[in-house]
Amino acid sequence: MQLHLVKERWPAQFPERIQLYSMNTPNGIKVALALEEMNLAYEPHTINILEGEQHDEAFKVINPNSKIPALIDPKGPDYHSISLMESCAILKYLGEKTGDYIPLDKAGKSACDQWLFFQAGHIGPMFGQFGHFYKYATDQCDHPYPLERYRQETRRLLAVLEKHLSRHEYMLGESYSIVDMAIVPWVDCLTRFYDAGEALQLAEFNSVNLWQGTCTKRPAYHRALEVCSP
Repeated sequence: MQLHLVKERWPAQFPERIQLYSMNTPNGIKVALALEEMNLAYEPHTINILEGEQHDEAFKVINPNSKIPALIDPKGPDYHSISLMESCAILKYLGEKTGDYIPLDKAGKSACDQWLFFQAGHIGPMFGQFGHFYKYATDQCDHPYPLERYRQETRRLLAVLEKHLSRHEYMLGESYSIVDMAIVPWVDCLTRFYDAGEALQLAEFNSVNLWQGTCTKRPAYHRALEVCSP
């Protein structure tokens, strides 16, 4: 792997620290949040996706798919450097590295994986598509179908969360975990970035709103919002 290209493009002031390449989107926030919550020393490098920096050949060294975030841990397994892509994979790696905010028993690990995959396969893509058509593509698409399609799917997924969180304080039960870190930036973005509270009738999801408020009040969340801000 040609990591020297990455280091030349985004020089590290503290090369002994974890190097984060990201931007403060929901997927970027979740990894910054984990780093903050776990008190890991890291150095952030902003990858401005609005200017297409994710397509830089140097960035493709650590993520061939040209998506943020990506990360290099110089003290990876067996103290060898490792690069990581895909935000949920990074969350799981950091949780296992520190032993923090991740279940240690087999049943808990399985539940954690299931909800992480749920976020990666459903919450992120569907909320993202809703936001695209609701906020960013209004001039490019005036047909009502795509917006209504993703609005309904976003509400359906919120209903899944609502039912689950009506029975649990956090996504994995009584304890805050990397699953909460994975999901809450996407729920938060519905109002913070998309201003879609009324369009989605978010007030109906009482348990989701309570959980979101609890998670976003954490000091680490406020710090994570500013990490890799363009």
